[in-house]
Amino acid sequence: MTDQPQTSNDTPGQSPAENAVPALEAEAVAAWLQQHPDFFAEHDELLAMMRVPHQRGDTVSLVERQLKLLRERNIEMRHRLSQLMDVARDNDRLFEKTRRLILDLMDATSLEEIVICVEDSLRQEFQVPFVSLILFSDHPMTVGRWVSAADAQKAIGGLMSGGKTLCGALREHELEFLFGSEQSKEVGSTALASLTHQGLHGVLAIGSRDPQHYKSSVGTLFLSYIADVLSRLLPRFTNSLRSVR
Repeated sequence: MTDQPQTSNDTPGQSPAENAVPALEAEAVAAWLQQHPDFFAEHDELLAMMRVPHQRGDTVSLVERQLKLLRERNIEMRHRLSQLMDVARDNDRLFEKTRRLILDLMDATSLEEIVICVEDSLRQEFQVPFVSLILFSDHPMTVGRWVSAADAQKAIGGLMSGGKTLCGALREHELEFLFGSEQSKEVGSTALASLTHQGLHGVLAIGSRDPQHYKSSVGTLFLSYIADVLSRLLPRFTNSLRSVR
């Protein structure tokens, strides 16, 4: 007699025992929940993740619709909270770097130490690719970069007129004045702070290759802090600083 092939509803390659595993697990979970009826009372955050359909044909019940909306809002709020936490961590890092820089500036005993401290910190600690610290004087010194107040007014007078920290994309001649003809070609966006304390003594500018990095809406609080400290420290080390009102 020829053997007849046996038919089975089992999935090929799986034994009946393997097919029964999900059912056994579900039964075990159900039995465990029956023995622990207060489980969800102590873990109510899991309720927002559960799906309990209330459908009749193609109609979705109001309860299920409300649960779906609450679940979506919960996910959205989690994303927003995660973003806020990221911003808070970034601000903490910026604050710590700014604190170290300001303390080093307060410990500086010469103009050379101040210039080196600012440029090294911004490039190495803050990872800023383009840094420009320009001081105004009719009698330039051997330390740092010095220009006359008249030249500065001609080149970037419009940027300094408000005395506030600003950021965004600058014009070609402004970038060349701040960063030089070679580096200016690579700068996509800039943040600039005037060194103002009982007059205008210089400018501190930082640049990025990314045109969107320093947008007009970006916060300038930390750069303003550094500029405020510099504007008060610099006159202590030289009498040749030109104050321009």
